[in-house]
Parts: sequence; structure tokens; C-alpha cells
Amino acid sequence: MKTIILAGGSGTRLFPLSREHYPKQFIHLLDNDSLFQNTVKRALLLSTPQEITIVTNAEHRFLVRDQLAAIGCNCRVLVEPVGRNTLPAIYYGVQEIVREDGPDTVAVLPSDHLITATREFQEAFRRAERFAKDYLVVFGVRPTSPHTGYGYIRPGESLGDDGSRVDAFVEKPDLETAMRYVTEGYLWNSGMFCFDAGLFLSECEVCAPEVVRAFEQPLEDAYNKTPALSIDYGVMEKTRRAVVVPLESDWNDVGNFDAVYAALPKNGDGNAVRGEHIGIDSSGNLIIADSLVATVGVHDIAIVETKDAILVTARKEAQRVGEIVKALRDRGDTRALFHTQVHRPWGSYTNLEVGRSYKIKRVTVPPKRRLSLQMHHHRSEHWVVVTGCAEVTIGDKTFLVRNGESTFVPAGKVHRLANPGILPLELIEVQIGEYTGEDDIVRFEDDFDRR
Repeated sequence: MKTIILAGGSGTRLFPLSREHYPKQFIHLLDNDSLFQNTVKRALLLSTPQEITIVTNAEHRFLVRDQLAAIGCNCRVLVEPVGRNTLPAIYYGVQEIVREDGPDTVAVLPSDHLITATREFQEAFRRAERFAKDYLVVFGVRPTSPHTGYGYIRPGESLGDDGSRVDAFVEKPDLETAMRYVTEGYLWNSGMFCFDAGLFLSECEVCAPEVVRAFEQPLEDAYNKTPALSIDYGVMEKTRRAVVVPLESDWNDVGNFDAVYAALPKNGDGNAVRGEHIGIDSSGNLIIADSLVATVGVHDIAIVETKDAILVTARKEAQRVGEIVKALRDRGDTRALFHTQVHRPWGSYTNLEVGRSYKIKRVTVPPKRRLSLQMHHHRSEHWVVVTGCAEVTIGDKTFLVRNGESTFVPAGKVHRLANPGILPLELIEVQIGEYTGEDDIVRFEDDFDRR
């Protein structure tokens, strides 16, 4: 069995923990591994590393690379030129699998869900594999509550072996409707699928011919021409070959902070805490913070702190957090895009302080990586090495700067920073100039093909 992992996402629903350039699947939300890394580990229960294909976008491809390396898994990675929802992403992945390896059974996993990798999880896919030659299988989770944040599936005619034809896909209901769905045996739509690659491609011909026609073009053109469609709307709701197989496993789409609260362990007052919290007459709260959070007389709220933002919301209103991100985008606030720590293909930097004519950063470069050969028009830079050893190029000179030493890069000078060693390089960068924006950069050479 081949496995496709979808690793796109916009990072809006768990702001301020997630951002557009660092969406929730890459956050270390619940343990030492990210949701993406845990998804890869689950995929290894179904496929070998060489049989796993990650579909991501240009912005996140280096996060995927680094997080795969951290768990020692070398998978195929496909990069979409632009996001077009799940159907084009899955079609691209299936098309490449068939082209490289020939037809096979394919499992599709979102990378941003929390699922317990149990024997029941594996068994559900083995049952689905028996249907996959003739049907497009979607996995349905038995509801534990009348949840209003999930889509539902109405099972129809039983096909034996715990599979049923899909009678209907239904959107997120109100509470009264959700209660009726649970009573009538509806299942939550998990967003996971299993099918024969050839059958999927032929059903796309019938149900979403505009996607198929678009992918007859080169990749860039294909993504310019294909409509943005979910696999549910584009294929599963139209095909006559949809089958649902129950998934008997803990499942949470971690779609908002109320879902995060449900996933975390609770203390005696029903508070879910990641960090330090003192609560007086406080219960049912979600607390995620690096600072001490003290609460008095508050119940059923979420308090989430990062270095540049604090969110306070009633847990029942947590699904509205995306409205905050929209407000930030509308006013051009980059906090919708980035944390104070910004990940780059060569490493990362953290903004420590920003003034009118200066900026102070902590820059980290992993071993054997280097920044682009570049130049800035409007700022100079002073580098102080804290740990490791830097190889610095300024103009036609290249030299080493060791722990505790410093160097100066004048404005207008072509320069490059590299880490030639086996330990991470960390330095403090002080920028001074009339403009210190990230777009004041002219690249001459780049290891990562950035413009």
C-alpha cells in the first residue's frame, strides 16, 4: 500500500500557536513530535518510507524536510506551486505514484489530525484495502458526542466486513441536528481515504473532469487552471462508488482550541495546562503559555500565549479565532504570517527587538548550511558569534569568526554567512539603517533556488 500525506494548511484556526508560514501540523502541540511527524509514524504502519509521498507547498517544503530528518524518515516530497484544496493535491500525488511505481492501493492521510496509532487503526486500513479495487473508501469515526464542528457520513447498505455504501455526506450541523445524527448512527467524516489508484483517476474523469484536463498540462499550468476543490465536494459526494469503513480509534481533528482542550490531560479542576498555572476558583480552562498564568474565578476559557501575542477566548467560541487572523491580514500585520522565530531553509532567526532604525536578531544555522550570497541596500549588519564557528564572506574575502568574535557587514557589500562545522551556529545580528525590512535583499546565489 502506498500512502499520501497532505501537508498544506493556512495556520488560522490555532492562532497564535499556528501562523500561515507555520501551520498547526508542524507545531509540537501535544508531545515532542509534531502532528505531521506523528502522521508519518502512523503511515509507517501501512507503508515503507519509500512508499510514502508527502504533498506540501513551496512555503512549507523545508519544514517538511527538517521534520522528516528529525525522525529519520526519507520520503518522497511533492511540492505544489500553489494550494488548490485537497482534490488537486491528492490527484497530483496519485498521478506521480502511478507514473513512478505503477497502479497500487493508496491511503490518504491529513497531517494535522490527532489519531492514536493502534492495532485497530491498522485493521481499519486492512479492511478498507479489501474494498479498494471496487470502491473509494472513506473512514468514518464513531461519534463520542454530538459534535457541531465535524462533517458527518450517513451509512447506507451494508456490504459486510464492516463496510457500507455512503448514503450521504452532510455538513457541520447545529447541536440539535448533531444529536439526531449520533442517535441515528451517522459517523464523523475523518478526512482519510483508501482506494485503488486507477479507480480514483477514472472516477475523477467522471466527477471532476476539469481537474483531470488541467493536469494534462505541465505542473505550473495545471495548478493555474485547476479549480480549488475538496475531495469530498469534487468526487466523494458525486461518485456512486463511495464506501465508509468505521475507524475504531481515538480521533481529533484539532480544529480549534476546544479540540486541543479535549486532547490534553486535565488536572483536578478540569484545567488542561501546558506551562505554569495558578488557579483560584478556576475550572475547565485551557492554558498554554511560557509565562506564569494566574486566574481567579474564570471557567471554560482558553488562554494561549506566545512571545508576540496572547489569545483569550471562551472555549465555546474557539472556532472564531480565524476572524482574528483575517483582521490581522486586512491591516497587513505580519503576525498573521510569522512567529517571532521565523524558519528559513537555511535555519531560523528570532526577532529580539525592533526599533525605528535598528533590529536585533538571534540567528541559528544548522551544520553544513549557508545563507544566500546577498546584499542589502539600506542596512549594515554587525554579527557576534555566540556558539559555533561562522564562515563569513564579505566582498572578495572569506574568513572564520569564532565564538565570542564579531564582524561588520557594510550596507551595499555582497556577503554570505555559512556554518562549516558540525555544531549549530548561533549569532546575534544587529541591523542598523533607514530600512530594516526583510525585502531589502538582493540574492546572487542561493542553495535553495529562491529568487
